[in-house]
Amino acid sequence: MIERVTAGVALATVIAIAARAARALTVDGAIAAGLVGASSIAAGWSWGALLLAFFLSSSVLSRIGIDIKRRRTSALLEKGGERDAVQVLANGGVFAAAALASVVHPWEGWLAIGGGALAAATADTWSTEIGTLAGGEPRLLTTWRAVPTGTSGGVTGVGSLAMVLGSAFLTLVMAAAVWPRHVVAGAFVGGVLGSLADSLAGATVQARRRCTSCDALTERAIHSCGASTVHAGGASWMTNDAVNVLCGVAGAAAALVVSRALA
Repeated sequence: MIERVTAGVALATVIAIAARAARALTVDGAIAAGLVGASSIAAGWSWGALLLAFFLSSSVLSRIGIDIKRRRTSALLEKGGERDAVQVLANGGVFAAAALASVVHPWEGWLAIGGGALAAATADTWSTEIGTLAGGEPRLLTTWRAVPTGTSGGVTGVGSLAMVLGSAFLTLVMAAAVWPRHVVAGAFVGGVLGSLADSLAGATVQARRRCTSCDALTERAIHSCGASTVHAGGASWMTNDAVNVLCGVAGAAAALVVSRALA
């Protein structure tokens, strides 16, 4: 395993540097991505392949129509463009933790936990990137009222389809890596449910702020108009990154339950 870990560290470092050069990651994001990648490969090459599938698909989708998506969401979203360390860990931390746990204490459940968490992150990312680019009028998951594009908890038909396709894509990679069928099925369900949990949390408990000048709702401390914002709802500590962690945990839990039921 020492040889694999060494090779994994080298490969993860090369990929992280390339991602930084492509401006997909900030400097601290590249460091975090390298650590997550090395941790995953330590558990086995199939774990590394899953993480690479998530990262490459997410990076490609984030670059497609980037100017259009920025115009539609820049007034709302706190972060955009390059992913920082917190974003990397929010999306891949549960997966990396499951990978390391499987090395310390081998157990099939870690496959379901890791797979479900990453499937949820993939489903959520695909839903956001494709749904935002496709346009259409998002509806808040809880009340079904129309909301601006980029609003946390807002869903569209195209985005919902992309969510299912994202989870399916990641679990197909799991199947290709010859992971147990009941684990793959559980991870698919976990991916969809985790992404739905993300949207539900975004619509209910995620922190919302209001511009003191133009009265627009946003996630930003300083609105795009240049004015400061004040807390307007949700839990002040429940940032988008915290919601992404919840997405991964929910996906992992659902995948574990379903996979054990099917075993």
